[in-house]
Amino acid sequence: MPIGFLLAIMFKTKAIIRLTSLSAAISWVILVFADITVLFSDMKALPPDVPVWLPRVMLDLYVVSLFYYYKFRIERDEGLNFTDLLWKVFATGLIATVISLAVRLVLFLLGSTKLSTNVLFIDFVYQINLALFINFLLAAFTCWKRLILYQKSKWLIRAWLVFEFLLLGILLYDSIHVALSEAISTIAIVLTSLLGLVLSANMRWVAYLNFKQKWTSLLLLLLSIFYLVYFLYSVTIWSDQITQQSGAFVSFQSHVFNIALLAFVLTYMSFSFLVVLFNLPTSSVFEQKLEEVVNFQRISQSIQTEQSEESVYNILLESSVSSVFADAAWLEIKGAANEQRLFTYQITEKETKEIHTHLEKHKIKGALDQSSDKTKNLSKHLSSLKSTRFRSLLAFPIKVKDETIGTLALLKELPEGFNKEMTRIVSAFANQAGISIENFRLMEEAFQNARYKEELKIAKTVQQSLLPTRLEQHADFEISAFSASADEVGGDYYDTLRISDHEIALIIADVSGKGTTAAFHMSQMKGIFHSLAQLGPNPRDFMAKANKALVFCLERGSFISATYFVINTESKKVFYSRAGHCPVLLYKSSKQKAEFLKDKGTALGMVRSQDYRNFVEDNEFAYEAGDVMILYTDGITEAKNNKGEEFGNERLAEVLQNNAEKSSKEIEESVISTLYKFSGSEDINDDYTSMTVKFR
Repeated sequence: MPIGFLLAIMFKTKAIIRLTSLSAAISWVILVFADITVLFSDMKALPPDVPVWLPRVMLDLYVVSLFYYYKFRIERDEGLNFTDLLWKVFATGLIATVISLAVRLVLFLLGSTKLSTNVLFIDFVYQINLALFINFLLAAFTCWKRLILYQKSKWLIRAWLVFEFLLLGILLYDSIHVALSEAISTIAIVLTSLLGLVLSANMRWVAYLNFKQKWTSLLLLLLSIFYLVYFLYSVTIWSDQITQQSGAFVSFQSHVFNIALLAFVLTYMSFSFLVVLFNLPTSSVFEQKLEEVVNFQRISQSIQTEQSEESVYNILLESSVSSVFADAAWLEIKGAANEQRLFTYQITEKETKEIHTHLEKHKIKGALDQSSDKTKNLSKHLSSLKSTRFRSLLAFPIKVKDETIGTLALLKELPEGFNKEMTRIVSAFANQAGISIENFRLMEEAFQNARYKEELKIAKTVQQSLLPTRLEQHADFEISAFSASADEVGGDYYDTLRISDHEIALIIADVSGKGTTAAFHMSQMKGIFHSLAQLGPNPRDFMAKANKALVFCLERGSFISATYFVINTESKKVFYSRAGHCPVLLYKSSKQKAEFLKDKGTALGMVRSQDYRNFVEDNEFAYEAGDVMILYTDGITEAKNNKGEEFGNERLAEVLQNNAEKSSKEIEESVISTLYKFSGSEDINDDYTSMTVKFR
C-alpha cells in the first residue's frame, strides 16, 4: 500500500476523532442548557423556551458522537492487546471517577448553602455525572466488542450487527419517544437481553493470557466494576433529589438505551472477571505447555539457526530442564572418533561419574544403559548414594539412524520427581534432537559436497586452461582435437609446440586415475612437455628425461602413458616414441588402408631407475599427401555399449577407412559421432580424447 494512501487514512482518522469529540462536547452543552431550561419552566409552571424533546435528542447525539469517537479511537487501533483494552476501560473509568469525586468535593465545600441545595445546580451536577457515566459505558462497550469478536466467525459478526441495530432502535425510540405497544417493547428488550447474554459468552481471549496477565486483568476488571457501581449510585441519588422538585429532566433511568447498555457492559464485565478467576489455576499448566511447544520448535529449527552440533546439544539440555523443572542435567555424546563429550547443567563432572559408578556397582538396569526397563523407580537407588543431593533420575537415549550416540540424564533433588507426562515430554525432545542432529549432519555433508563440487569446478577450469585453445598448423598438415571428461576433472592431455621452422612437436597422454589428482599430474606433464620439447631431443631421449622428472612427483602405483611426436616438414617424416600409450592409427593414402603401428614402450613412472631408456625406442615413418594419423586415449577403444561390447580398434580403423578423404575436423566428428552412437549414451565411463592429423 502506498505511503501517501496510509498517511491520508491516518489524517482522516485523526480528523474524525477531533470532529466526533467536538460534536460530543457541543451536544452535551446544548443538552445541559436545554434540560435546565425545561426544568426551570416546569418548576415555575411556565411554557419552556426550548422544545421539550430537545434534551433527549441532544443526549442521543452525545451518545452517537461518543460511539464513533471510540470506534475510531479504540476499535480500529490494531496495536492494542487484551490487557491494553482492559486498561483503556479502567483508565476511562478512573478519569471519570476522579472528575466525579472532584465535583463531590466542590459540593462538600459548599456545605448547606443555597447553591448546593438549588435544584438547577443539582441538575447541572447530575448531567456532568451522567455524561461521565455514558462515556465510561461506551468506552467499555467498544472494548468488549473487540474482545467478543476475537477469532470471529460469520455467525458471530451477524449476531453482533443485529445486537447493534437493536440498540440503535432502542436509542431512536428514546429520542422520539413514540408510543409502542407493550408487546413490541417487551420483545425488543428481551431479544436485546438474550442476544447480549449470548455474545457475553465469547471469552476466547482469556485462554491467551498468561498468569501475570490474568492477575492484571482481574484487578482492572474489579476496579471497573467498582466504577460502574459508584456511577450507578451517584446518578440514582442525584436523580431522586431532582425528582422531588420536578420530573421534567433527562434522567438515566428514563432511557431504555442507557439501561440496556449498562446491563450489557456489567454482564460482560462480570462474566470476564469470573472466567479469568476460574482460569487462573490452569495458567501455569498452559504456560508450561506453551513453553514445551516453544522448546520443541527450538529443537526442530536448530538445524536452520545453529552453526554446530554443540548448539543443538545445548538447546536440548536447556529445553528439557525448563520443561520438566529439573534441578540438574547432563548430556553424554559419543563423537565420530568414539570420544566421549559431556555437557552439564547445575552438576559437576565429578558428580556425574559418581552416579555412573554407583549405578554400575549396584547393577541397576534401565538408567543409563537404555535397556527395555528404563526409567523405572530409581529413587531408592539414588537414596543410597550419600555423596549426591539428587534423588530422582530420568534418562533417554539420543539416536541417529537407529544408532545411540548419547544419553540425556535429568535429575531432581526430590524423590519421585518425574511423572509419566514428564517422561513423555523428554522422550519427544530426545527423539526430535536425534532427528535434528541427523539433519544437521546431512546438511553438513551436503555443504561439504557442495564445496567439493565448487573445488572440482575450479579444477575443471584449471584443467581446461591446460589444454591448448589453438593447435599448431602447417601447409603440410592440419590438426583437430577432441576431449571429454568422465568426471568433472579428467586426466587426458594433448598439446602441440613449434620447435623450429620445420619441426613441430605433438604429445598425447593419459594419466592413471581420475579427478583432481589426475589433473594435477596432467599439469606436471604439460610443464615437462613445454620445457623438454624446446631443447629438441629425439623422442626416445624426451621420454627418458620425462620419466626421470616424473618419478619424483608420481606416487607409487601412479603412471602416465604417452606418445611423443616430432613432425619434420623438411624431411617429410614423423619421429615418435611410445610410452605405454595406445598404438598410433595411421592411414596410408598410397595403400588406401588404415593400420595400427606396433612398437614397444613402457609408461612413464613404471620404471623408477636410469634403465628406463631401455624400455622405449625411437620410431619413424614417412608421410605423403592424403595420409591420416589418429592419436587417441584408451577411453575411446574401451567404450562399451549396453551389451558390454567394446568399441575396439577395428571399429576405429573402419571409421577412418571410410572417411579418410575428408578433412581432419570431419574425420574427428565422424569418429566421435560413431562412438556416441555405439555407446548409446552421453554418459561416459572414461575420458575421451583424440587428435587427428591430416597430411596434405
